[in-house]
Amino acid sequence: MAGHIQDRWFKTETTSDGKTSRTKTDRHGTGLRYRARYIGPNGTEKSKSFPDKQKRLAEQWLNETAADMARGHYVDPDAGKVTFGQYAIKWMTTQMTDPATRESVEMRLRLHAIPHLGQRSLASFNPTHLRQWIRTLEDAGLSPAYRRGIFAHVSTVFTAAVEDRLIHSNPCSARSVKAPRLDPRKVKPWPADRVMAVRAALPERYRVLVEPAAGCGLRQGEVFGLAVEDVDFLGGVVHVVRQVKLLRNRPVFAPPKGGKERDVPLPDSVADALRAHLVKHPAKEITLPWKSADGRPVTATLILYSPEGLSLNRNRFNHRVWKPALEAAGVPTVRDNGTHALRHFYASVLLDAGESIKALSEYLGHHDPGFTLRTYTHLMPASETRTRAAVDGVFNGTGHTHGPETAHGHEGVSDLRTSQKPKSCVHQGPPEPACMPTPRVL
Repeated sequence: MAGHIQDRWFKTETTSDGKTSRTKTDRHGTGLRYRARYIGPNGTEKSKSFPDKQKRLAEQWLNETAADMARGHYVDPDAGKVTFGQYAIKWMTTQMTDPATRESVEMRLRLHAIPHLGQRSLASFNPTHLRQWIRTLEDAGLSPAYRRGIFAHVSTVFTAAVEDRLIHSNPCSARSVKAPRLDPRKVKPWPADRVMAVRAALPERYRVLVEPAAGCGLRQGEVFGLAVEDVDFLGGVVHVVRQVKLLRNRPVFAPPKGGKERDVPLPDSVADALRAHLVKHPAKEITLPWKSADGRPVTATLILYSPEGLSLNRNRFNHRVWKPALEAAGVPTVRDNGTHALRHFYASVLLDAGESIKALSEYLGHHDPGFTLRTYTHLMPASETRTRAAVDGVFNGTGHTHGPETAHGHEGVSDLRTSQKPKSCVHQGPPEPACMPTPRVL
């Protein structure tokens, strides 16, 4: 057993004849009787007190402490006295993610976690405190996705505290603590006529934004960061290598989301729109710091820029350009109708044309095809429809039923596959409204 147990109610004295006897102390009958004491790994004495008749519990606690030290699982009881706020602030200074992500995480913790959890010591948290806090966020009217993100950040802070040996376990991992559920709403892509109506309502110098967004699936920041040197007109490819981000409202160049560069097929319709735009509005060299406000300067010949010759600011663009265009086109100015709706349109067109989830995931720059599937699976043509069409294409073309071997050898199957996945539609950007396929809207 590590350490020893002190009995505060009795003391051992040596009499004049050399014998020992137990006598009552001045504290007899008051306070906690037993104090379990041991020397921690750092050489300091630690202790914990227990009431009368609980000496066995004190011995058990000492034994468990010794076992934890032997296994390397020891947690200093005083370490958990640091408050959540103190530790979270220290944790934020150690993060190595990109500056924009750090800024977002810091804002969420400072606004929605530290004011509610910051004064409580790490070791004092139990699941009830987390459940109450989650309910507070819900009552504040925050969206499920936003609340889920905040919860994830707080859980990450607690996990770091566990790994730093400040607490034994993460209270966010308790079975009774449930992360906020995401809104089950499904993506509803715009129909082609809405895309064209909004495009027509945009100021002339900004209309070309629609082509790389709806025709190549680029995010808004990636369109803002698209340079002439990124567009291979002869090879029919767009190299997505940067985006324009805002750090405390200051623009910087940064890699695409997740640091994932990618190549996207360049449809002829998109290439033609870019060429026509560049004739009227030649690309302009713009220099911005890379990734952070004090990063190395990087110059790119941007296709889209402000009338003043500056990179586009998403906040000003959305408020002064995009929102008025939605209103002029009769489109509700709600969150789902941001420029991200053009990416959803792109996804719906490719899926409707029979493109694979894996290819779509690569073109959109998603980290995982599973995420793409979960987001857009309801837009995929129903398997029952494909099955009926495949069988009808075979039997209607041959006039007899000799089974799968005949079907594989019949040209009707080839015709059917062609009709399911027309070459003129795959990887194509938005053509004229008359020939654009209307996505399935569920």
